Amino acid sequence: MAGLSEYCLNTFVSKYPKKISKTIQYGTAGFRTTAEDLSHVMFRMGLLATLRSRVTSAAIGVMITASHNPEPDNGVKLVDPHGEMLDPDWELVATELANVPDDQVENSVKNIIDRFQIDMDKSASVFIGRDTRPSSKSLSEAVTAGVEVLQGVANDYGVVTTPMLHYFVTCHNTDGAYGRPTQEGYCDKLSIAFKALRGETNMNGHYKPELEFDGANGVGALKMSELLRYLGDCLQVNIHNADTTTRGKLNYQCGADHVKSKQVPPSGVPLRRYARCASVDGDADRLVYYFVDDNSAFHLLDGDRIATLVAGYLKKLMEESGLELKMGLVQTAYANGSSTKYISESLNVPVACVPTGVKNLHKKALEFDIGVYFEANGHGTVVFSSDAKRQIKNATKDTSLPASQVAAAERLAYMVDLTNETVGDALSDLLLVETVMHARGWDVTDWLRTYTDLPNRLMKVKVQDRNVITTTDAERRCVTPEGLQDRIDLLVTKCPNGRSFVRPSGTEDIVRVFAEADTADHADTLAVQVAQAVYELAGGVGPLPSL
Repeated sequence: MAGLSEYCLNTFVSKYPKKISKTIQYGTAGFRTTAEDLSHVMFRMGLLATLRSRVTSAAIGVMITASHNPEPDNGVKLVDPHGEMLDPDWELVATELANVPDDQVENSVKNIIDRFQIDMDKSASVFIGRDTRPSSKSLSEAVTAGVEVLQGVANDYGVVTTPMLHYFVTCHNTDGAYGRPTQEGYCDKLSIAFKALRGETNMNGHYKPELEFDGANGVGALKMSELLRYLGDCLQVNIHNADTTTRGKLNYQCGADHVKSKQVPPSGVPLRRYARCASVDGDADRLVYYFVDDNSAFHLLDGDRIATLVAGYLKKLMEESGLELKMGLVQTAYANGSSTKYISESLNVPVACVPTGVKNLHKKALEFDIGVYFEANGHGTVVFSSDAKRQIKNATKDTSLPASQVAAAERLAYMVDLTNETVGDALSDLLLVETVMHARGWDVTDWLRTYTDLPNRLMKVKVQDRNVITTTDAERRCVTPEGLQDRIDLLVTKCPNGRSFVRPSGTEDIVRVFAEADTADHADTLAVQVAQAVYELAGGVGPLPSL
């Protein structure tokens, strides 16, 4: 094409000018920074999503959220045709387009069109969703402007969870084979499967169908409330932290990240002894469980616990159905060492470790017939291969099989429908957990007894440039700066059952420190010592790190 003047692109660029000089990078969660610095990024991602739609001949998703970050932050990430994260090559394109000066945007767009030989006469469709942050609506309007200036069709889903947007994109691009790309379709699919698995009896053994739910004052509270209308009396969910209108409340002293990172219960949730409690994060893609005991001691049931619970039950159904499927569980270095041992030795399920990031976990999980992946922070799901789904479906209709095998296959089929395979989904995962707990007749103490966690601690160290930290071996070993890994190794050898690693954040100039040991005190000490080593050798800024 001769040029982009017909689109009046420069006119719209001037409406969303670039106000910051710092470079912003498309990381593991897309772009994420303070909301006031993002309007130009949003407009440009609207442009990019439209171009990506034409390249793939499919709808592309744009989700506006900063997930578990504080309310003043915001962010954006693109969703590829099958609900997966943006193609890595296009992450680099996104970073370049977001950072060019205003007077170079038109030329940058033309270069993208030329590089990927994009037919600008093809139709383009972009699905847009947002979380409940006060800044999200205006930022979504900037995305819409970017889509429409390149004559794409913007489909605004309004306030939705991140996993719902992934689901909608997948449903649309599979012509409805995965489900209907609407909130009603999403709720219908999950609730029908859940009620079928629940059966006629809500109580079973130690299991009671009542749950305390922390919505992080975000979209998860809204959508859980709506989902409950479809579930009927199968599950009583008492929703807390459901204020989505009062500024400053989102994720503040509540939500999955707060509970996991601080290892304390959230504010705003009544803690009855042994009551089952769950927290989601600001965009409802993370889930953790917890409870307090007779002594008011806090017990966390995080993503590792959810992974082992779900994987153990799926393996049981596989064995009962007689299906010979290859199942594997994918973790990151953040996984508790005890969970890895339990999975490989007690459940006898293969374990793979990959670098942090959903795209890494998801890609590895696809190598199995049934791939279970969860990060310790509570983000994860299950993926089923096409062949596994075919075998399961055929077994449900095989009249030559014993009734018990057919019944197990039917339960597997409903477990497939109950799972949002596109991405970690706190609401879907919550229903998976409740299904397994009910089926086994367990309460939280039964779940906790499966293995004993090693105490661990997470810390953050602010640095001048996070890129000075490079890693290898699924982020378990530090390559640069020189001498840092030797320091970590020395500290670990002095700590009983010690394990520690560091990795740079994907979105901001901080280094994340993980430490694990035989006692909480030892884990805390190791974390502080490693954090100080990072501070000294990797250009720490601000006060020295402390607990």
